[in-house]
Amino acid sequence: MTPEKVFETEIKPFLDNHKIWYVKYFANRNTKAGIPDILACVNGYFVGIEVKAQKGSPSALQMYNVRKIRESGGFAVVVYPSGFEKLK
Repeated sequence: MTPEKVFETEIKPFLDNHKIWYVKYFANRNTKAGIPDILACVNGYFVGIEVKAQKGSPSALQMYNVRKIRESGGFAVVVYPSGFEKLK
């Protein structure tokens, strides 16, 4: 399992434990590229979570979508394992 997937398996149980609705977004040839890995609704707010391994970096398209979500009034973050406590 990749380091990014390992970290994602830490985030999802946290969301479950806090009764946060979310969906893991799977990209393929029939879906829009650059969408955050996890789409959630937290206290009525749309939240996009782009999951990265500690040494990973988001693509320009991923950052574009983070920016568009924020401009639309939602919340979007790129989260690394070192920032997991802050995400909580």
